[in-house]
Amino acid sequence: MPLPRRRKLQHHRLRPLLQVVSAVSAALLILFAILSFLSPSPDESEHFNLRRHHTSVNAVVQDPVTNGGYVFSIPSDGVKLDRDIWSSRNAKFFYGCSNASAKFAKAEAVTHPTRYLAIAASGGLNQQRTGITDAVVAARILNATLVVPILDQKSFWKDASNFTDIFDIDWFISFLSKDVKIIKKLPKRGGRTWTPYTMRVPRKCSERCYNAVQLNKFDYRLANKLDTELQKLRCRVNYHALKFANPILEMGKMLVQRMRMRSKHYIALHLRFEPDMLAFSGCDYGGGEKERNELGAIQKRWKTLHKNNPDKERRQGRCPLTPEEVGLMLRALGYGSDVHIYVASGEVYGGEETLRPLKALFPNFYSKDTIATKEELGPFSSFSSRMAALDFIVCDESDVFVTNNNGNMARILAGRRKYFGHKPTIRPNAKKLYRVFLGRNNMTWEEFASRICTLQRGFMGEPKEVRPGRGEFHENPSTCICEDSEAREREKEKVKADSKHKKHRKLDDSSRKDVMVTDDQNGYEENDVPEWPDLEDEEVDQSGPQEKLLYNATGSDYDAFSSGEPELEVMLSD
Repeated sequence: MPLPRRRKLQHHRLRPLLQVVSAVSAALLILFAILSFLSPSPDESEHFNLRRHHTSVNAVVQDPVTNGGYVFSIPSDGVKLDRDIWSSRNAKFFYGCSNASAKFAKAEAVTHPTRYLAIAASGGLNQQRTGITDAVVAARILNATLVVPILDQKSFWKDASNFTDIFDIDWFISFLSKDVKIIKKLPKRGGRTWTPYTMRVPRKCSERCYNAVQLNKFDYRLANKLDTELQKLRCRVNYHALKFANPILEMGKMLVQRMRMRSKHYIALHLRFEPDMLAFSGCDYGGGEKERNELGAIQKRWKTLHKNNPDKERRQGRCPLTPEEVGLMLRALGYGSDVHIYVASGEVYGGEETLRPLKALFPNFYSKDTIATKEELGPFSSFSSRMAALDFIVCDESDVFVTNNNGNMARILAGRRKYFGHKPTIRPNAKKLYRVFLGRNNMTWEEFASRICTLQRGFMGEPKEVRPGRGEFHENPSTCICEDSEAREREKEKVKADSKHKKHRKLDDSSRKDVMVTDDQNGYEENDVPEWPDLEDEEVDQSGPQEKLLYNATGSDYDAFSSGEPELEVMLSD
């Protein structure tokens, strides 16, 4: 009976192997059960989504986030790019130029002795700033004496500040004395206070609209395109005459100094993700019924606000990016986790839960409330315009400014940063970025970052990104920006000469190697000093449909949302 014995022997030999396989299988089952218990449920994961198409916001940087079987790993370091992420290319060839020409008559020669202009500026700080700037120009058009503007104290912002609380009134009057005569209050007529006629001027009106009157709700009441001398006067007012009052200026400088103590460079982010702004946008951020109810209640404040299709608004670039999307965009543009960010923002919708992914990407995260004490902010905290002025200063002094909408603060700072040296100002190209964020689960990080960089070309605050005359003047003050053509030509010649010298040196080194053995040397590469690009090649036309967008557009979007409701109009203010 040899066959049964052989089978029995084989069975004894396989028994240890079967025991090992069974033990491994049991261990794997136990491990799978533990992982299933620890992983969040689908409902719990949905709770952490800012938008249903996006990755979970509780993802930790450097940890792979698996979506649909694809690994999307976010590096902690920024992408290495062929540019300096802290400066604008070719910025040194452009400078602000707003001095009046010899043909621009002095104020004393043209001012009518009995003609006065008084205006009431509306909205928040930056909307009022545009009104004050244009009021000076209107007074010049009328050859009238300007009365220091009255600031809006009754509308949405409910700020009781006067002109002297926000701006240095004496500097304002003295700096513009050669352009426009300015007085602090109307003189008396016949021993009594003079009461002027009041009226509201049509929006964006030309020089022909004006008479000697008091103009109420004065903001955006002058056209973008005026005579060159008047445009330069606008710049003198906005960039030189409107200096903040000393208490604001000193506090703002202290905030900047504290950011500089933490890091050599910093980014300022105007996040604009407050509940009222999201309600006004009509966009969907994946918060379900709770979000729709909360934002819907806020929307009822504006009777003329139409209900929009959220997906369509998103496709058209009319929705602010989420804090997570802003963080991913910055990482793709080369900013690593060690970068310090100052956030200028009010109450963020969703609070810390909404900010969590941005803070995970950029842990060095600050605001005026975190770098200053309550006691230090006390004199300002009850006044929205004064608090906005502090943010304005920190954003203006930042190495890179990032705006998440195209409101007044974003436009004014964009123009100001161009005028004072073209410091980088990043505006998300939301209309194009939408599809990248929507499909990012199906691409590698390298693909994602490459697409972001490509789509942001023309939205980085570089010289000549926008053609002269395009968009809002306060955002694109092209009349007041001059190019140093001679310096640019000298630089191009220097680059060519250096490149030629290095090429010859490389050839000489190669010749020596044919006849002798040399020590180890670090040779030059021709692309160490690239040919200087032609600025005209960098020009991007931002005209067309984008000019009508509410967010992240170049053109003037304020008119498209004009209505008879004051609160609806000032929503675009700051």
